[in-house]
Amino acid sequence: MRKIHYSIIVTVFILICIGIVMIYSSSSIYANQIYNDGMFFLKKHLYFVFLGILLMLITMSFDYHLLKNYAKPIILLCFFLLILVLIPGIGRQIAGARRWFRWGNFSFQPSEFAYLAIVIYISDFISRKEIIIRNNFFRGFFIPILVMAGIAVLILAQPDLGSAFALAIVVLIMLFIAGARKKYILGILILSFIMGYFLILKSPYRKGRLSAFLNPWQDPKGIGFQIIQSNIALGSGGLFGKGLGHSLQKLFYLPAAHTDFVFSIIGEELGLIGTLGVCLLFINFFIQGFRVCRNTDDTFGKFLSLGIVLVITLKSIINMGVTSGVFPTKGLPLPFVSYGGSSFIFDMIAVGLLLNISRFEEI
Repeated sequence: MRKIHYSIIVTVFILICIGIVMIYSSSSIYANQIYNDGMFFLKKHLYFVFLGILLMLITMSFDYHLLKNYAKPIILLCFFLLILVLIPGIGRQIAGARRWFRWGNFSFQPSEFAYLAIVIYISDFISRKEIIIRNNFFRGFFIPILVMAGIAVLILAQPDLGSAFALAIVVLIMLFIAGARKKYILGILILSFIMGYFLILKSPYRKGRLSAFLNPWQDPKGIGFQIIQSNIALGSGGLFGKGLGHSLQKLFYLPAAHTDFVFSIIGEELGLIGTLGVCLLFINFFIQGFRVCRNTDDTFGKFLSLGIVLVITLKSIINMGVTSGVFPTKGLPLPFVSYGGSSFIFDMIAVGLLLNISRFEEI
């Protein structure tokens, strides 16, 4: 345990503490109105925190090399769950999207598991066929791309274009660093953007989101409402914020204030100082995680740590970009900070694996 990067643990736990405080601040009035209990979401989130920390401790305690033996079963399980969630009566449909399993008060989103499953599979594939990836398109590069495409198609069927796009970006970066030829990567990127373009054109909802991103004020009470309210929250906080608990946008103005848009409430209550602090914590997580990747002599561990760092960093960039209007609206929670059971738990499992790998790094 002496080799574990405690800077990663400290960074993650500071983000978790910020999340606990901001989830209660942003959800208490809403929870009291809907559930007659201002601590409803806080209590549920504390349960997820406890479970996430427990799973983190478990995943950091065994020899991560054992995962190589289960990479294929894990990816097959991922395919099975993504297919199962699309079946009416099994997967739960919310707002036109079928993305969740529901058991009582607990919900599970298999697309969150997909991030971890694909990173484990691609890391194992690279560790076994690193030279083939560099020199052979069909036996090397094509196979992981085919697996990625299969998972992306199932996620698109939910529908969830943003998660499919983020997953594809992580896989392509991993393959690029593994030595895949640039023309292969460029070809897949061009194909992905063409497919994304047509998927947006065929979906009035996606077209509306893109239109709201380009000009939210053309429909300020409709599809542009959320991003406008998010910008108001961030802008009204100023340098030091209005003070903890003094947000106005959480008073039923900003939808999903405790989930996807908690960063906006941080900006309103804690100001630019608060948002920059969160950004610096994620930057530190990236730097410390990259050090684990760089110092790991094992190829599987190197790419597994790289994939984990890329997933969490990319999710944080997308979330903060969406809330500030840099990216079109996409429902990705802010890792360790937003309310969200399955997302938080799988992020903590990923951190446990990253800490696990740090135990074996060569200093």
